[in-house]
Parts: sequence; C-alpha cells; structure tokens
Amino acid sequence: MRNEIANFRDCKSIAIMGGTFDPIHHGHLVTAEAVRHRFKVDKVVFMPAGHPAHKDNRQVTHNEHRYLMTVLATMRNENFEVSRIEIDRPGVTYTIDTIEELKKICRPDVRLYFITGADAIHQIMTWKEPERLLAMCDFVAVTRPGYQKNKLFEEIGEIREKYASRIHYMEVPALAISSSDIRNRALKGEPIKYLLPQEVEDYIHKFGLYQHAQQEEVKFMLPLEVMQEKLQSALSVKRYIHTLGVADEAVKLAEIYGCYEDQQKARVAGLLHDCAKDYPKELRLRLCKEYKIKTDEIMEQQTDLIHPFLGAEVARREYQVEDEEILNAIRYHTTGRADMSLLEKIIFIADYIEPNREKFDGLEEARRLAYLDLDMAMKYILEETIAFVKERGRLLHPLSVEALEYYKNR
Repeated sequence: MRNEIANFRDCKSIAIMGGTFDPIHHGHLVTAEAVRHRFKVDKVVFMPAGHPAHKDNRQVTHNEHRYLMTVLATMRNENFEVSRIEIDRPGVTYTIDTIEELKKICRPDVRLYFITGADAIHQIMTWKEPERLLAMCDFVAVTRPGYQKNKLFEEIGEIREKYASRIHYMEVPALAISSSDIRNRALKGEPIKYLLPQEVEDYIHKFGLYQHAQQEEVKFMLPLEVMQEKLQSALSVKRYIHTLGVADEAVKLAEIYGCYEDQQKARVAGLLHDCAKDYPKELRLRLCKEYKIKTDEIMEQQTDLIHPFLGAEVARREYQVEDEEILNAIRYHTTGRADMSLLEKIIFIADYIEPNREKFDGLEEARRLAYLDLDMAMKYILEETIAFVKERGRLLHPLSVEALEYYKNR
C-alpha cells in the first residue's frame, strides 16, 4: 500500500480498470490504453477483484494468480499500475469501498474514471450505494463492435438525468476477446497464443490454470511462498513466526504418523490456522455476520474463540482452500471436538507444542506424548487447556468438554 500511495498521490486523474482478470488479456490492455489516451489520465490502475459481489455463480481463480498475471501483463507500460487494494480487503468486493479508499490515497481534487463493460451500466443500480458511487466518479462504458448501442444510450440518459453523473461511451474492437473464451480454450487444450501477453500465457501453463473443470487444482496450486507473503502482511511478526512453527511441526507429525500423502495438507492447515487471529474484534463480528458463521453466546463474549471458525472461512474465500479436511483442521484447532480426524489432531497438537513456544508447565510432557500417541497427547493437552481456562475464570466452550470426554474414553 505504501508504494501505491507514492504512485497515486500526485495524480490529477486516474482511470480504474476493475475486473477479475481471470485471465487478463489483450482486450483489457487495449481498452486501458484507449481510455488513457482519450481522457488524458495520469495513470490507469488495474484493480483485480478480491471476492467479487457479482461472481458468485463461478469459482474465481485464486487472488494471487490473478494479481501476478496482471502484473506480468502490465509491467512494460509505465502508465499502468496494479493495485492490491481489493484483493487484500477481507470480505466481498464492492466498488464504492474501492473508490473511497482511492480518494483517501489521492489528492483531494483527483478525478476518477471507472472503466466497466457496457452491460454493467444496466446493472449499476443494483450495486452497493449506487447514488453515492455515481456522484464520486465518472464511468466509462466500453463495448465491443456490434453492441446494441441504442439501449445503452437510453439507459445512460436516464441515469444522467436522475443523478447528474458523467457517463462516457467507448467502442473497443479488441473486446471481442473474452476471459471465458480463453478459459474454455485452455480447458479443451486449444491454443490461447496471441489472445493475451506471452508472459501471461507462460504463467498459465506453468501453474496449470484452467486445465480442469471447476479448477480443482487451485486448492493447492498457490505457491507456498506466495501464501506465506500474504500471511506475513496479515499477521504480527510474533504470530507469523508462530505460524511457521506450527506448519513445520504439523509436517513432522504427519510424517511420524505415516500420512505421507497429507504432508502438504498439514503444511497448508498449519500455515492458515491463525489467518484470522489478528483481525480486530469489530471486523471478526462483522465478517461472521457477512459470511453467515454461526456464533454462540460464549464466542460472542470471548471473541478470541471466533478466530478459528472465521479463519476456516477466510481460508476458503481468501486462499481458495476447498478441502474440507483442511478447513475443519483450522476450524477446530482451538476448541477441539470429539472424534477428530488425523489432520485435525495434528494441527491441534502442533499449535500447542510448536518449537517457538515459550516454555510453560506441561509443554515438554505434551511434546513427549505427541511423538508417542496422538490420542494420549490430545487428552493431556485438553486437560491442561481446560484447567488453564478455569483458573483464569474464562468461559469453557462445550466442544472442548465434549472432546475431553471423548479422549478420556479412548
């Protein structure tokens, strides 16, 4: 974000090229350059969407893949910038929030142009706070040749008259290229060369994007180093060091207990187990409501208990993890539960014994048991945790009580 502030602070006018960019192609680039030339803007900012509000009907490729492809596509044009504003923002992506954030970064008199497809103009009144949005920036409606312009002009005229906003129209021939066509071609093994920059085509082939229906490969195709970079920006230094320790310990336990095929799952679950831990209380509660995460009275009084349940949903939405075993390992790593899977037990225990933990009573015994028998370690850690909670007068979650009863009877 610091680099973005430096790049945008002195701009008198900016055009925002929003979209999923799944993948970015020459149509996007030609459009951006045409808008830059026509409106004489200082910068065109490509804004890959995080969790787009109007894309719930399709699984979108992981944020980092789309961001990196956009960087590769635009890096040769000094007038183009790529922003992380939307992909780093938790929750659903709304254009009004992006415009407001840009207004804070830029000079007070900056003029903003928002580039969008002509079809979106017909839907704009369904967007979040459309009246305020129409008052805050110009809209540039771009179409491909052959588009029904009369209906567009009629729609634009009605909006102009009602909201006194500035909406402009441009025809861009290169928009005949579409991301969906490129995805379908890649899925069928057909050539995509010359539809997008060579660097983007190479990236797609390198990571095997769009080669499987439903894009199942994105579950684990995000490079771990990219995942770690994202976590590093989301967590405190101490929390990040702890996270790396849990991931390493989880892989070690997975190897000890013979689940070689699940070592990658163990590392991913270990890395993401605290991905929502450093969210402020207000944000935790707001996202629980937005993501429809059920909270009970105990969780609402002790909001620290929310983070594993919220973390599982953040892992799904922000890191595109769809494996339910990983999500459950994140979800129950704090409270535990009865009859946990092997991976769930590994993450629960790894969180307790990871090597960066400061020494406390019972730590060495927990480590000793972890390398002998996971169920014995579960019972011991649950007993110690419940005793710790009671000593400090905190509320005990029923899932922890149920878990201890389960492992006492093993």
